[in-house]
Amino acid sequence: MPARDVETRFRALDAFLTEHQGLWRPRPFTHQRLPWESELPELAQWLRQRTLADAETSHNHPHEVPAPAPFAALAAEAVRLSAVDKLPAQRLPPAAHRLSVDVPGRKWQQIEAFGAALHFAQTPTHWLDWCAGKGHLGRRLLCTGQQLTCLEHDPALIAAGQALSDHHRLTVTHRLQDVMAHVVLNAEHTPVALHACGDLHVRLLQLASAAGCKQLAVAPCCYNRINTPTYQPLCAAGRASTLRLSIDDLGLPLSETVTAGKRVRQQRDTSMARRLAFDQLQRQIRGCDEYLPTPSLPASWLAKPFADYCQALADLKGLSTGKQQWAAVEADGWRRLAEVRNLELLRGLFRRPLELWLVLDRALFLRERGYRVEVGSFCDPALTPRNLMVLAERD
Repeated sequence: MPARDVETRFRALDAFLTEHQGLWRPRPFTHQRLPWESELPELAQWLRQRTLADAETSHNHPHEVPAPAPFAALAAEAVRLSAVDKLPAQRLPPAAHRLSVDVPGRKWQQIEAFGAALHFAQTPTHWLDWCAGKGHLGRRLLCTGQQLTCLEHDPALIAAGQALSDHHRLTVTHRLQDVMAHVVLNAEHTPVALHACGDLHVRLLQLASAAGCKQLAVAPCCYNRINTPTYQPLCAAGRASTLRLSIDDLGLPLSETVTAGKRVRQQRDTSMARRLAFDQLQRQIRGCDEYLPTPSLPASWLAKPFADYCQALADLKGLSTGKQQWAAVEADGWRRLAEVRNLELLRGLFRRPLELWLVLDRALFLRERGYRVEVGSFCDPALTPRNLMVLAERD
């Protein structure tokens, strides 16, 4: 998306998300009945009667679900507003022998795609790998005559990264750095960040623009990892918007799963079905039709018999389960999971529009600070659903 279209698209997305926030804000997981169901009873009933397998099949393509009105119209508008072009790819120099060793295959493919999408008018002289981990991205980008600095806050990753750089005989500075603290950047740095979370990549945009960095590239991730209770828009149009995003709202773009294996999906489903079963149970016990938040639980809890799981969770919340027909309670959780997953398909239409709104907020922030910006995808969503990139360059 060229710079001239960024603000126009942002305002259109803002209007769409604001108008329909009653459809995407309420979470089916926490609401027995959603506020919009009384206005759209036919759509609600159609979604509720579908199976869990139906929901799983439709999860990554909610816009293709043949649901009653106004689903198709909303889907078409969501697709139109969230469409972006793939960034032009250039051929990277061949990777050094065994440079990809120690990098999971999918991560290496993401690095390759990210690097191929970097097209700057001036060749970088000093790469800055932000939240670098072991520095895999920076080492892949490093060419003869260039410098590379990797910033990372985990000492173990710093040591492992330095060992890899030494092994490949590359002169790389791996620096122990909390990027939320004082960081020195200068105009010669070309910062890159592949999937730095929330506040971490926002901090990079703020520091790089203040330091006068001539170019940078960011693929954002985990927009909900922020230290404020609500989202603080970066650009003027965002600050002028009436849209107020909670941390729960910011998690919506991350609800798409395309990379999880079968075992992980089974664990996820079992965990959610059990939580929903307990939610039904606690409403009955408390005589209160209200969701009761429960803490994150280790995966080992799923090995407990279902009755023991619920009783242990009740103990954590100071409740007594009494005698229950546990098989029926568990079955009710799986029934609710099917409903929740299918009702989530309506929210799913707004995943990408909300994510693009957030990415364009970052792009407009940079444009206000004198950068030419371009927004697009750097890889197929099957490789990573977090495939949007902001490229920024200053004269």
